[in-house]
Amino acid sequence: MSIYQTIQDFVDLALKNGAIEAMDNIYLRNQLLHFLGLDNWEQPKTSENKNQENSLLIMDALLDTARENHQFDETESEFFEAALMDFITPRPSQINHDFWEKYKKNPKNATDYFYHLAREINQVKTRDIAKNIAFIHPTKYGDLEITINLSKPEKDPKAIAAAKAQKNSAYPKCALCLENEGLYGGSNHPARSNHRVIRMELNGANWGFQYSPYAYYNEHSIVFNEKHQPMKINRQAFENLLDFLDVFPHYMIGSNADLPIVGGSILTHDHYQAGRYNFPMMKASIRTQIQLKNYSNIHAGIVNWPMSVLRLQSNNKAELLAASTEILKKWRCYNDESLQITAVTVDGVQHHTITPIASKNKEGYIIDLVLRDNNTSLEFPDGVFHPHQELHHIKKENIGLIEVMGLAILPPRLKTELKEVEKYLIDEPNEINEIHLPWAKELRETQKINPKDVHETVQQAIGAVFEKVLQDAGVFKDDEKGQAAFYKFIDFINN
Repeated sequence: MSIYQTIQDFVDLALKNGAIEAMDNIYLRNQLLHFLGLDNWEQPKTSENKNQENSLLIMDALLDTARENHQFDETESEFFEAALMDFITPRPSQINHDFWEKYKKNPKNATDYFYHLAREINQVKTRDIAKNIAFIHPTKYGDLEITINLSKPEKDPKAIAAAKAQKNSAYPKCALCLENEGLYGGSNHPARSNHRVIRMELNGANWGFQYSPYAYYNEHSIVFNEKHQPMKINRQAFENLLDFLDVFPHYMIGSNADLPIVGGSILTHDHYQAGRYNFPMMKASIRTQIQLKNYSNIHAGIVNWPMSVLRLQSNNKAELLAASTEILKKWRCYNDESLQITAVTVDGVQHHTITPIASKNKEGYIIDLVLRDNNTSLEFPDGVFHPHQELHHIKKENIGLIEVMGLAILPPRLKTELKEVEKYLIDEPNEINEIHLPWAKELRETQKINPKDVHETVQQAIGAVFEKVLQDAGVFKDDEKGQAAFYKFIDFINN
């Protein structure tokens, strides 16, 4: 296929997406010729095969042409690629108009439209996401989902050096700010030329809705406050989550906790994570039904989960908000010295918060309240209720919203490191990392290792580690002592 046919296919994609109208055909073609380093045009034959449907293959061909014409340096490829795809991306005003017009018919129509577009313009990086390694680990709590995250490309050393040479900009203030929309990027800011945000309102405040470029689950989306302000778990947060479900009842939504260690990676900008996905924790059953004294219309219970989770269900939104707020208030002042649960330390620092997750079904709203404590100690300097030292060879990072719900996001280093573990287990020459040796030796001692299924054996051993990670993060452990203490907290709520 000629480059001219490829350009015309790209122009046709822009027309299909609503980025241009038919009259803009020649204009966009000429803009692309300059962008790609071309100064001629040959009208393609109409009989040539078109490949309109695969926008990423068209993108690859155009990038190859631009590269041959020295239109960009390889250190700039991420930014040039996003700028190229911006040609077939409608303006924010057009996308918002089309989104809310489709919403009038059905909320799913709107999100289907926006998600399809986000993938087509490579704002959601489907090819990178497909590189992730994923498998299931069965447990008594249900199936945990394990992912070794390979989607985010490692920075080229030349790109890192080039970034250091650039002057850092304080605009936008962070990666979640609305001001990222359409930003070319560079230095400490990612490429966002083809980035688009749906404007929406939650409780009288302006919020943005976008899809995550390196999605961890289906339709992984970010809902962020248009104001750059810190995250806070309070009644307003609970109300925002439930209000979002009124707009998009086919989605779930949750928030990272608002404290270090137990929170997410960005605590400086108020945001939530949503999507069309049924996480393992959401599938978990109720271990014990409980009665909340002041809330007769709420069905409540302790969830059968390695972390400490209260599930509230009701079609009475106001009562659900009141109950969630009261549980948060009670938890923030609750102490149990026998379990190292301390709400406020002598220095006046608050250590208790909640990771909330909300969804909706035919019976009404469901909100899961995961109790979190970010205290540290001499024995556990990284966190008392955090993955303990012996698990750090697999997972040391914070346990945020996604992992709380049973989806492990493990570091990319494990892809190569685990291959060496497998070799070690079957006595092949290997370069096993010392951090894995105690674990690998234990596996050899406790399991029958078969060369044919050593890969599966290691994967399931990884899953068992993640199960322990979640158990470490639970404030009331899944044993007789821990559950008895959990019931004492329920009594505290009801008094």
